[in-house]
Amino acid sequence: MTTYKIADKMIAIEPMYASVSELWKGYEHPGEPELVIKTVKDDITYEQERSDSNNIAEGKPPHEYEAPYLEELSVYRKLCDWLPFYNTVLFHCSCVVVGGQAYAFTAKSGTGKSTHTRLWREYLGERAVMLNDDKPLIRCKDAAATIFGTPYMGKHSLGRNMSAPLRAICILERGEQNEIEKLTREQAYPMLVQQTYRPFDVHALSMTMQTIDSFSRGVSLYRLKANMDISAAKLAFETMSR
Repeated sequence: MTTYKIADKMIAIEPMYASVSELWKGYEHPGEPELVIKTVKDDITYEQERSDSNNIAEGKPPHEYEAPYLEELSVYRKLCDWLPFYNTVLFHCSCVVVGGQAYAFTAKSGTGKSTHTRLWREYLGERAVMLNDDKPLIRCKDAAATIFGTPYMGKHSLGRNMSAPLRAICILERGEQNEIEKLTREQAYPMLVQQTYRPFDVHALSMTMQTIDSFSRGVSLYRLKANMDISAAKLAFETMSR
């Protein structure tokens, strides 16, 4: 059993497959675990059934995944079912850090989150650092939001084990012309809820909604219509960093 530190919490994982340990490499940390995650075959079956259900709902054929990959999903699900009790949630986004401040871009799948943060890195060079390209964690206490890197970094494996104050969240949309506007909490809230992992447990779900409510009040919120040119990154950075 190996212990890891993520979002300032100590956890231990007892996996069935070596790929989980490989995925979590770089997050090892000595200490007494606050949570022990164990997986069994039923967890693998559950993840496959969820995948089949999601694919069918999206009009895609079911796809059989390898058991080690399904275990990786199960481990993160168990963690993200527990973290809301500590004001921490999984938020689907691509997040880049500039000058010690984090900027998160969220959108429907296929909109171009990864492309846009790549443009930030092209525009800003070494000033821009990828924190996570898919599934970081947000912790919010007293309206101060911090975003944490995780081993779950998307298909491009872009990110690192670091954290930063979350300055802004931007909802990304495709557009022929680059346009950015500041949003009210009420305008942004439906997308923030949609892009946050929501546990089935009613108590964990209640804590998740409280955390969404907290960070939606504590960060700046924007909508960006972008043409996926580097000029979109320039406009977004200059506006969101003011």
